[in-house]
Amino acid sequence: MVQRYLDHVRYEKRLATRTLALYTEHLIRLQSLAGTAGLALPAVPPAQVRRWAAQLHGAGLGGRSIALVLSSWRGFYAWLGREGLITSNPVADVRAPKSPQPLPKALGVDAAVQLAEHDNPDDDPWLEARDAAMVELLYGCGLRVSELVGLDVQASAEAHQQGRGWVDLHEAEVHVMGKGSKRRSVPLGRAALQALQRWLTLRGGAGAGAASTQPALFMGRHGTRLTPQSVWQRLRRRSLQAGLPAAVHPHMLRHSFASHVLQSSGDLRAVQELLGHANISTTQVYTRLDFQHLAKAYDAAHPRARKGGPPKKGPQSKPDC
Repeated sequence: MVQRYLDHVRYEKRLATRTLALYTEHLIRLQSLAGTAGLALPAVPPAQVRRWAAQLHGAGLGGRSIALVLSSWRGFYAWLGREGLITSNPVADVRAPKSPQPLPKALGVDAAVQLAEHDNPDDDPWLEARDAAMVELLYGCGLRVSELVGLDVQASAEAHQQGRGWVDLHEAEVHVMGKGSKRRSVPLGRAALQALQRWLTLRGGAGAGAASTQPALFMGRHGTRLTPQSVWQRLRRRSLQAGLPAAVHPHMLRHSFASHVLQSSGDLRAVQELLGHANISTTQVYTRLDFQHLAKAYDAAHPRARKGGPPKKGPQSKPDC
C-alpha cells in the first residue's frame, strides 16, 4: 500500500524529489510504529496516532517537523479512503504541537549590495562571472536555489517537458518552475542582466568544452549542471571573501529580496507573486521582518525610545482633570 501511494504521488502529483524522499522516510516510520504496536496500517486508530505524535515530540522533534510527518501520514490515509480501504482518516484531527515561528534571516541592504558587488581579482574570471550572476539572480529575483540550478540558457521543448526554467534576456525576464510544478516569471533588473550577459560571454570559454551541448545556465568546469550543494559552497566562500560577518546561504538572499522589496514598496501581494507563494500567509512573515527593521530604526533614532534619554525640559503642566 505504501509503495502504491508513493507511486501515486510521484507520477500523478509530480512531487519534487526532495518532498518524495521525505514522504518515503515518514511512511517507513509509520510502518515501523504500526508494526511495533502490532497494528495493520488500515486499522490504526486516531488515539494511537496521537500517542505517536507525543512520542516524536518527547524524542525532541519540533512542532514543524511533526507537522510534516503528520501531513504525509494524513495524505496517505486520505488516499486509502479514496481507494475504499478505510472509512475514516485517523490523522484527520491530529495536530502537531505549536512551535514559535522564527523570523527568516535576511541581510541588510548594504550587506547584500556588498556581496553582489564583491569582485575578487585573484579568482578565476570564469568562476567569478558565474558566481556573480548566481548572486544577482538569487538576490535580484528572489529565486530558490532549486529554481536557480534548474535554469536553462534558453527556452526549449525539453525544458518545458522536464519542468526546467530559462532566462529571456530580450524580454528581461527569468521563467522558473517553482514548488508544486507552478511556473512564474520574474523581471530581471539591470544589474542581473549585466551579470548574465558577462557570464554568457565567458561561459563557453576555455575549460568548459561541454558548454555548446549543455543546456544548463549554470554549470561546473566539467560541463555538468551545478547542484544546490555547489551553489551553497560557492556562496559561502564568496560571502566570507566579501567580509560579511557570517556565511550566507542561498535562501538568505531570497529572504533579503522579499524583505527589501516589501520595505520599499509595501506591496505584500506583489511580493507574494514574485516569490511564487501559493498563500499570502506564507508571505506575511516578511511583514514581521519589516516591522522588526522599523522598530530597530526607531530604537536607534528616536530620543523617546532610548534608555536614559534626555530629560524633559521646561515646566510640567498639570493634567487637565
